[in-house]
Amino acid sequence: MNVLTFDIEDWFHVLDNPSTKTEKQWVQLECRIHQNLDRILDILKKHNQKATFFCIGWVARRYPTIVKKIDNYGHEIGSHSDMHQLAYEFNREEFRQDLEQSIKSIEDVVGKKVRAYRAPGFSLKHQNSWMLEELSKHGIEIDCSVFPARRAHGGFKEFGHAEPAYVEIDGARIKEFPINLYSLFGKNIIFSGGGYFRLIPYPLIKFFMKTSDYVMVYLHPRDFDYDQPMIEGLSAFRRFKSYVGLKTTSNKLDRLLNDFDFVDLREANKNIDWSQVKTIKLNRKDK
Repeated sequence: MNVLTFDIEDWFHVLDNPSTKTEKQWVQLECRIHQNLDRILDILKKHNQKATFFCIGWVARRYPTIVKKIDNYGHEIGSHSDMHQLAYEFNREEFRQDLEQSIKSIEDVVGKKVRAYRAPGFSLKHQNSWMLEELSKHGIEIDCSVFPARRAHGGFKEFGHAEPAYVEIDGARIKEFPINLYSLFGKNIIFSGGGYFRLIPYPLIKFFMKTSDYVMVYLHPRDFDYDQPMIEGLSAFRRFKSYVGLKTTSNKLDRLLNDFDFVDLREANKNIDWSQVKTIKLNRKDK
């Protein structure tokens, strides 16, 4: 099963960077999301391909035409938080408020229930696993926040094998679609989104895809923007990670959609026999 998703944020929504952390800074920067979204929608239209778009609430309020356009093209829309901050930096009440605002902002635009969520930077850890309870309480049926390996922003290595599963915590139950991993020489390789997708040559991505039972592709509008400005304050490593391969993304996605079949989360959810998947039980850990 190959699932296609996009995180809808602008080029400056880079996590854990002081120069782009707040709304006060965002509104001073050039908006480039319209042209980059159009590049994505044109590719999907060419292939008659549906995808799930995780939108931040701030974008829905500031640029409602963006979210309306995605909906008019028939794509599913989920929440990518409201203000695009790392989830584990919130206490529970702060997370709840951010979640509620994001859901309201998106639903006010499209008039449809938000049923899926992805945390910015996959920032779900064992220490803030209570957020899955909050998602369930607010009508979220599917979460895509688990990155089942160590990483800079989060990482939930305790999750286990990267495949769809039920997660239970304190009586709440939610469907989880994690990011996929590929094991190579004892190392976990990520290849299906963001900087990983831009960096890895397409023939290698194709090989990983062919030998994987489950793939979750995640891309951003900024991944398609090869002449975007350079963000201030990034380390040399993060500059490389943020800007490598930007000229290749459109072509890679086009080839990927030619070579493989994909579904959005709605269709993936329908195709899974949920009575046969594993259930992961977590202990509640409130801050």
